[in-house]
Amino acid sequence: MFNCKQYQSQSFKHIAYSSLAGLLIIMTLSACDQKQSTDHIDYNPTAPIEKGGTMIDALSGEPSGLIAMIAGESSASAIASNIFNSLLKYDKNLELTGELAQNWEISPDQRTITFHLKPNLKWADGEPLTSNDVMFTWQTVTNDNTRTPYGADYKLVIKAETPDKNTFRVTYAQPYAPALDSWSGLHILPKHLLQNQDINTSSFARNPVGSHYYKLDQWKSGESISLSRNENATQGQANIDRLVSRIIPDRAAQFLELMADNIDSMSLNSIQYARIFPARPDLNEKFSLYKELGNSYTYLGFNLKHKPFDDIRVRKAINYAIDKQEIIDGVLLGLGLPVASPYKPGTRWSNPKLKPYAYNPQKAIELLKAAGFEDHDGDGILDKDGKPLAFEILTNQNKEREMSAVLIQRRLKEIGIDVKIRVVEWATFISRFIKTGDFNVVLLGWGLGVEPDQYNIWHSSQQAPGQFNFIGYQNKKVDYLLEKGRLELNPDKRMKIYHDFAEILLEDSPIVYLYAGYGLPTMHKRIKGIDNPAPPAGIGHNSYEWYIPKPYRRNEMSAN
Repeated sequence: MFNCKQYQSQSFKHIAYSSLAGLLIIMTLSACDQKQSTDHIDYNPTAPIEKGGTMIDALSGEPSGLIAMIAGESSASAIASNIFNSLLKYDKNLELTGELAQNWEISPDQRTITFHLKPNLKWADGEPLTSNDVMFTWQTVTNDNTRTPYGADYKLVIKAETPDKNTFRVTYAQPYAPALDSWSGLHILPKHLLQNQDINTSSFARNPVGSHYYKLDQWKSGESISLSRNENATQGQANIDRLVSRIIPDRAAQFLELMADNIDSMSLNSIQYARIFPARPDLNEKFSLYKELGNSYTYLGFNLKHKPFDDIRVRKAINYAIDKQEIIDGVLLGLGLPVASPYKPGTRWSNPKLKPYAYNPQKAIELLKAAGFEDHDGDGILDKDGKPLAFEILTNQNKEREMSAVLIQRRLKEIGIDVKIRVVEWATFISRFIKTGDFNVVLLGWGLGVEPDQYNIWHSSQQAPGQFNFIGYQNKKVDYLLEKGRLELNPDKRMKIYHDFAEILLEDSPIVYLYAGYGLPTMHKRIKGIDNPAPPAGIGHNSYEWYIPKPYRRNEMSAN
């Protein structure tokens, strides 16, 4: 979901899976029968780099706006990252390098960072981009009236200075381990267009002016967002002229559009990747498949401010009652891993000693009984004080999440919990439920960065509307560890801190970790310049270098 991007039973499982898989295959084959391709272009040969062309992808959710610090969603960050720059960025090997900053210096006491901007930077409207814009952005993100989940990182700066138009200096009260990472995640905003405006309600969110490779061309609500090449781009010129993101919430519909040659790329689900593509040689002639363990995990999250989820025994019981491997096998077709901490499996931050809660329905029943829940009226549903143990799982339009919810519903029914499922369109999901806290249980995903600090998600201070701790988690030991981890510069000591943090989180069960899925992007072979195999940063790290040779371009009229 969030970018803090964005943005995941045996017989019954087979029924659910087979129905969806069959529907997808029937729809796919039907569409292909109706439109037998006469396109016999061989997309495999290499071709010289050429500028021009249009690339079209699909967005599952429409952004609420394109000021990422306010929107907070992965879809907003995906678009905004093509429009705005940060001081720093991660290269393909996940090493920090300069973006707007030409270089930087850290003081001997590790408390002060001085950034030197590249000379002659400009905004897309031709106005100069200077350290005054960086200062304005820092002042905005740290303003208490700015409704952003990211402010805490930057409020640790006790002094910010602009010695000259190309220099920005920040000083912290004490060494702050995620400092450099934080400046790679903050999009710099134009002071000359936003000063004296309310950043929370500014029309700029729908009509942004940035400094990166692309600028906003057109936003058709509910349909598409189109970007065109920015002639004043601070990083030079991208090769592809236009980027179009079509808003298509349903992954099956995206897939049909992919095969109709109406989009060039999408993130496949497991059925499409593992079942449909292998059965269709014609698809493999046109599309390249990629598989990478994503930087995200999918979870079931409890609203800890609502009963009975304030009772750890109830949360643990639900954790024991869910068969995570069943979800990985049945929904992801094995294309995922179980997780027991909020970090990417295999990284140093993921505590190898932690294991997911085992599937143990008997243990779940015992915990619920200890919490006072029993089937007093013989209807098969547990109750307490005359109230049945029933709640709604809320999720967005995502087939893998929907199917996961169905399997969870069945398993919880088996131990006497009555669960209903509600699927909501993304923008409504965020504005109506997440930002208001009007939910009981959500099925969502967290996107993870390179930096292990998760203060914004788990610290008890981050519960205001629009902030990321929307489940209401509070634990003084976790608060202490998160605060300590931000100040520890020794990587081995930091690792121990975050291992301890993850251990407490697993014990508390504020969420049920479901799985870490593989990212399964597919790209049309007309798009050239993509690194294969994908580097640690993923295939999108050098998208500005991608290009579309003229013979491979679609009719440009159809790209609008």
